[in-house]
Amino acid sequence: MKYIGTSSIGVKAPIIRPGDDLVKIVAKSVGQAIKNSKIKVKDRDIVAVTEAIVAKSQGNFATVDDIAKDVRRKMGEGTVGVIFPILSRNRFGNIMKGIARGTDNLVIELSYPFDEVGNPLVSIDKLYDLGVFNFNKTYTAKQFYKLVGDVKHPFTGVDYIEFYQKICGKKCKIILSNDPTAILKYTKKVISADIHSRFRNKKILLGKGAEKVLTLNEILNESVDGSGFNEDFGVLGSNLSTPEKVKLFPRNTQEFVDKLQAKLLEDTGVHFECMVYGDGAFKDPVGGIWELADPVVSPAYTSGLVGTPNELKLKYLADNKIGKLKGAKAEKAMKQMILEKDKDLKNKDESLGTTPRRLTDLIGSLCDLTSGSGDKGTPIVLVTGYFDNYANE
Repeated sequence: MKYIGTSSIGVKAPIIRPGDDLVKIVAKSVGQAIKNSKIKVKDRDIVAVTEAIVAKSQGNFATVDDIAKDVRRKMGEGTVGVIFPILSRNRFGNIMKGIARGTDNLVIELSYPFDEVGNPLVSIDKLYDLGVFNFNKTYTAKQFYKLVGDVKHPFTGVDYIEFYQKICGKKCKIILSNDPTAILKYTKKVISADIHSRFRNKKILLGKGAEKVLTLNEILNESVDGSGFNEDFGVLGSNLSTPEKVKLFPRNTQEFVDKLQAKLLEDTGVHFECMVYGDGAFKDPVGGIWELADPVVSPAYTSGLVGTPNELKLKYLADNKIGKLKGAKAEKAMKQMILEKDKDLKNKDESLGTTPRRLTDLIGSLCDLTSGSGDKGTPIVLVTGYFDNYANE
C-alpha cells in the first residue's frame, strides 16, 4: 500500500520585484525543491503561485491619487455614497482614501454587526444582550455608539467607524445599515464597495432610483496616467503596498499559468497542473471571519483543475457496503469499489457527506493555509498526490 496521500509543500522563492521573469523563477524554485528534498512528483501534481508575487512581477501598482482621479472622472461632482466597505486597513484603507480624495462629500454606509466577510463591528451576542434581535434599523454613527458603546475589532483593536472617519475627514458622514437603499436618502450616486454581492446591490440601487452606481471592479479597470489596473476586477483583490499605493490583483494570469505549465514540463518532464491563488475560501471558527476578501480564490488555472471532486465516502462504505469484512478482504473490496465508481456520484448514497466544491476553491484554500500571510516566505506551493485515492498503489 502507498502510505502517503496528498502533501502540500511550501516552496521558498527569492524576493520578487517588478520586471522579474516569474515563470523562470517559479520553475527554478520548484525544480530545486524537488531535487534537494527528493520529492517524488508525477503528472497532475500541482504548482500554485500566490497572486501577490504575480502582481508584483507585473508591476501592477496604483496610487491613491490614481484611484481618486478615476473616481472623480466616473462619479463627477457632488455627494457620493459608499456602501458596505469591508472593515480592513489592508484591503480598504487606501481605497477609501482615494475615494475621499476624488469626491466633494462622502456618506459611508457600514453594515452591522459585521461586514461582508465577517469582520465584526460589534458582536451579535452584545446586540442580543441589548435586546436588538433584528438588524433592520438604520443608525447614525452617534446613535450606534450610544447603543453599543465600544466597537473595537476583536483581533486588530481598531474602531473602524473612527478609522474611516479619520481617513475621510469632516466632509464624511457615516451611517450604519444593512439596507443598500438607505444611502439613497443622502445621494443618488453610489459606489457599491461590497465584493461578492456587488452585482445584486447595484441592480437593487438602480431599481430604486440611483442615478449612477459604480462597483469596485469598475474603478481602475483601465490605466490612469500609466498606472496599474485590472480589466476584470479593478481595485477588487488589492492590498495596501505603501501608505500611498496599492498592489492590484494580477492581470493576464491565464497566460502565466499556461507558460508555467509548459516550462515545468520542459524542465522536469512532468505535466503539472498550475494555478494562481489568492485568499482561501474558509471561515475562522473563533472570529467568524470568512477569509475570502479577494473576488475569487483562483483567477486562473490549467484545464486539469476544472470541475469538482467525484468521491466516495469511505466511512459510509466501511459501515454499510463492507461492514462484515475485515483486514485484507475489506481493503480489497474498498479499492474495487473505488475503481468501479460511477463517473457522476451526485445524489448517490455512497457520496453522502463529501460536499463537492470546485477543485480550485479547495486547492486554493489548501495553498493559502500552507503559504500563510506572514513571514513563511513560501509564495509557491507544490501539492503532490491530490488526485490520488485509497485505491492508488
